[in-house]
Amino acid sequence: MSRRPLLFLDVDGPLNPYATPSGTCPEGYVTVHLPPEARRSSAAGGPRSYERPATVWLNPAHGAALLSLGFELRWATAWMGDANRWIGPVLGLPALPFVDFGAALMRERPDGVHWKSVPLVAHAAGRAFAWVDDEQTEADHTHVLATRLGRRTLLHHVNPRTGLGPEDFTALAAFAATPEGPAPES
Repeated sequence: MSRRPLLFLDVDGPLNPYATPSGTCPEGYVTVHLPPEARRSSAAGGPRSYERPATVWLNPAHGAALLSLGFELRWATAWMGDANRWIGPVLGLPALPFVDFGAALMRERPDGVHWKSVPLVAHAAGRAFAWVDDEQTEADHTHVLATRLGRRTLLHHVNPRTGLGPEDFTALAAFAATPEGPAPES
């Protein structure tokens, strides 16, 4: 079993900066027009389904940058396994394992903890991990860090107006290079 930390990676926000101030494709990104079959969640018919956007903006350089960080990558997105078909190839990523959110998918919690939090902690099974997303809140930090009982954990918020940037990659590389020990907080 690999001892590298896990990197739980969301798509919309960190990789697809859907909230750019200009509303246009950022420099260095490519516009990916998704066919109708890509816009329907493979979880359709499951506990929750949703319609994905018709286009996403992706930076092809992000794949190599993510692979060089020293993590074991996992999709942690409502796209689940569909990210391997529609997102990964544009980034130059191999097929990645994904977190199957099952009944938690898109199910809001009354305590404000994000629906991904509990499944991500369970999936990590005690391993060190970083979670890159644009929807984490203080409730997630409190819940996840309390649940992890001092294990190395980084909840890293990425601005959906800009997507992953140099400062994000620097923070992630520093976390991946930190030896096991006390849990740093973000």
